[in-house]
Amino acid sequence: MTSVGIIGGSGYTGGELLRILLNHPNVEIKAVTSRELSGEPVYRAHPHLRKVTNLKFIEPNIEKISSLCDIVFLALPHGKSAIIAKKFLEVGIRVIDLSADFRLKNKEDYPKWYGWEHPCPELLEKAVYGLPEFHREEIRNAKLVANPGCISTASILSITPVIKAGIVENERIVLDVKIGSSGAGISVSKATHHPEHSNIVRAYKPIMHRHTAEIEQEVSLKTGEKIKVALTPHAIDMVRGILVTGHLFLKREVSLQEVWKAYREAYQNEPFVRIVREHKGLHRLPNPINTIGSNFCDVGFEIDPHVNRIVTFGAIDNLIKGAAGQAVQNLNIMIGVDERTALGFAGVRPV
Repeated sequence: MTSVGIIGGSGYTGGELLRILLNHPNVEIKAVTSRELSGEPVYRAHPHLRKVTNLKFIEPNIEKISSLCDIVFLALPHGKSAIIAKKFLEVGIRVIDLSADFRLKNKEDYPKWYGWEHPCPELLEKAVYGLPEFHREEIRNAKLVANPGCISTASILSITPVIKAGIVENERIVLDVKIGSSGAGISVSKATHHPEHSNIVRAYKPIMHRHTAEIEQEVSLKTGEKIKVALTPHAIDMVRGILVTGHLFLKREVSLQEVWKAYREAYQNEPFVRIVREHKGLHRLPNPINTIGSNFCDVGFEIDPHVNRIVTFGAIDNLIKGAAGQAVQNLNIMIGVDERTALGFAGVRPV
């Protein structure tokens, strides 16, 4: 039995980690922290867990938590995880960090994309990017796993097969993203206030979105090709889910069979990636509504001969495959159990 702790457990991601891990046969949750709610029952922040667990929030005391846990999840804001991760690593505790603090390999990228100098640059090369479909073997023995961003996950998984196939222009990749309000986390702001978020399709951070760096880094590493991505996200009127629509321009004419082959070779043995491209029915291409509550990433494509492009699609639940579910998938790999453990549930329908 592996003992785990959740540092920063009162937010949406912390709640989903709890929901999943409470049903994990190989894990025991030993600590869940919240400064604000210390001493309160977990269901105070996560009312859906009432009568599911008697756990209470505790203060984030690193010494105490280290004595209880083998692995900790850090569900903290960007820029807050690095120093805490370092302290846990120094006492031999393995870390799965759900913030952006260790996702980028080059320390110079942090001022550019996040606006701050990295406090622990010596750990960047030691961190393993936690996308199992790309880094499974490295994750297995990792001490520090950097869980990917939600937009990054859907983007990377949906566009990599055609880039690896060598059929598209590598420096003209356009990604249009639609994301639900839970992507902004539990903190309240004017942008997430209901009257300001209802009935909207609002572009935000239309250029230089921070996940651009992750996507370029990981796809370039996987394919051996330097790529450039133009990424624009849009807040839309849903709570959970991400849909990434990619526009990639062909170098030459391609057949439907050739593109199918690229996706099948990439994902036919992946437990949490589904290729969705149907000829009948309403759900012919990936739609985030069909992933809500699950750890699946649905990918698909269409060929547009009129302007010589491929349109790619990637859909996930941003809180599961985009955060907590992927973190548990990484945990499973790290502790040597089937990576589907506690994650074999389908999505919820209708939503």
